[in-house]
Formats: sequence, C-alpha cells, structure tokens
Amino acid sequence: MRYAALVAALLMLVQSAHAEKTPDIDPRASLGVVQQWIYNYRAKPDYAHVPAAVRVLFHSQTFKEPENAGIYLGFVAGAIGSNPAKAEQLIAGLFPVPPEDEWVIVRAIAYSGLPDWRNILRRVAPRMPARRVMIDSYLAGKLPTLTDIPLEEVKPGMLDKLKGAFTKNPFAKDDKKLNTTLTFASNQDLLDTLWGYYFATGSHVPIQRILQMLPWSKSRDTVDKLTVGSMARYTLASYAIRDAGLREYLRSELATQPAAVKVPLGEVVEAADTVQIAALRKDALAAVDELKTKGSDSRRNLDLWGQVGVGAVALGCVSAAALGQVAIGIPCVIGGSASQGLLSFWEKQQ
Repeated sequence: MRYAALVAALLMLVQSAHAEKTPDIDPRASLGVVQQWIYNYRAKPDYAHVPAAVRVLFHSQTFKEPENAGIYLGFVAGAIGSNPAKAEQLIAGLFPVPPEDEWVIVRAIAYSGLPDWRNILRRVAPRMPARRVMIDSYLAGKLPTLTDIPLEEVKPGMLDKLKGAFTKNPFAKDDKKLNTTLTFASNQDLLDTLWGYYFATGSHVPIQRILQMLPWSKSRDTVDKLTVGSMARYTLASYAIRDAGLREYLRSELATQPAAVKVPLGEVVEAADTVQIAALRKDALAAVDELKTKGSDSRRNLDLWGQVGVGAVALGCVSAAALGQVAIGIPCVIGGSASQGLLSFWEKQQ
C-alpha cells in the first residue's frame, strides 16, 4: 500500500513538471507559424518562448533588410519592455546572435521603454563589440529612442531663415549633406515598429502615437506624410476589425481627440464596425491623384514626382505592417503595382 502511494506521488510530480514546461519552438519552424504566434501574443503572452520565436526570425533572415523588419523589431522591444524584472534574462536568451543581426538587440533595448535601458545596454555591450559605435550613439543620445522620435522635422521659423540668410557666405559652395534625421513622417517602417510593440504588449501607448499620424491622411503637403497617414488609417481599421478591444478603445478616443484626429478616426471606426475598408484605400488613391494633378499645399513642383520614382514606391511596399511578406502596402497600391489589400499578415490570421 505504501509502495503504491509512493508511485502515485511520483507520477503526479512528473505530470506536474511536464505541464509546466510547454514545448519549445523549433528554430527551423515556418516563419508563418511564428507570425501567427506574434499576432496572438498580446491575448495570451508566452514570455518564456520569446527567445525561441526570435531565433526563428534570425534563422529566416527576417532582419536582413532593416527597413523591412520594423514590426519584428517592435515586437522584440515590446517583449523586453513588458517585463522589467526578467528583461536581462530574456536578452541573454536571445544569444548567440548572428553578427549581422546584433543591431536588433541594441535597438530593441533602446526602444524597450525600460527606465534602466542604458545600464542594461552597457552590461550587454561586451557581447557585441562590433556594435560599439551604435551602442555609444544611443548612450550619448545621438540616436533617439522610440518615444523620442518626433513625428516630423520642425520647420525653421522666419527669424531662423533671416538669420541664415545674413550669416551664410553667398560665395560659399553649397555642400548637400545627407539628412539622417529620424521622424515618423519620413520613415514608414516606424509605423510597423509601433504595431510590433502593440502586439508584444497590448499597450495603447503605440496606438496613441499612430493616432497622431491620422491627420496626415488628409495632408496635401508631402507624399511622405500622405503615405504614412494613409497607412496609419488603413492599419488601424484593418486590425480593429479583428481586435474587439482595439475597436472599443478607438471608439472611446473619439470623444477626446482633437478635430484633426477625430475626423479620420471616425472613418477608421466606421470602417472597422462595418468591415468595409475598401473605401479607405480608394480615398488614398484619390488623394494622391489630386496631389499629382493640382500640386501640394506648399506649391510642390510636379517635377518632384518624377524624382520620387519607382524606388521610393518600392521601399514603401514592404511597410504598413505587412508582416511576413514583401509588398502589398498602400504605396504599392498608390503606385499601381498591386491591387491587393494592405495587410498580408493580418489576412493570414483569419
């Protein structure tokens, strides 16, 4: 009798141990499996398996083109920031990291939103000596964190222009410098990064940032702002269709947002409630046609459209939270190179 009781107790311990350990994610698993896991993560966080999922992303060379990997970067950053007590344990679990992908760890820590992110970055720096310049730039504040990136560049006022006119040497040769200023208006992949952060945390902080871009969907000033604003409006509606919590949150924001946000946000809510987002795409197309025909509000020369060219359109095709597949974004539709919807990733989750 005593022997039978001992065997039963051992069996219970073994079963308990197996119940606590969920199966690992195979690093050779399909990228599509990890994409669906990421999309559903905020509803059922599985913190223990984040390193394994990220290793699949590394194995799939998802970060090969940084401007196309925003949503994955945002997810890693959000996962790190979502559990401060275990952040360093999670980061340690990501190693070894392919040398060409070490930038992901550096940026994810800086974008995590952790109060102590600088010290964490200092402690992990010895494991990535090849990224010393990038690490030092973040620590010195030369590179901004996700929350510090401005929506757009501040235009110089009249006094600044006059000062420049009087101090500039009229005989000096103008040297055009590469503009490396990081803004949401000029970097479409940052919209993806915000969505990735949302998928990892369910936080409304990145959603608030996306809401601030909505007025650009009505912009007739620059192609960048019109494109990003249109993508912000479209992605909000597309994800809200499947995410009841997000849909309710957006509806609650209608009462508090300024008029410039309220109008396009109302379009988002209506499109999500009625599951009719085609109108948002058509409106973006019409806006671009008008911009081409009449020019911009700031007297933009139409010759610029020829300079924008196919290259700029192609860069935009990989954005707008098109998780997992290249192309199929609002800019592709604008360029006439695609007729499908924006969110190839979202469509996979149906």
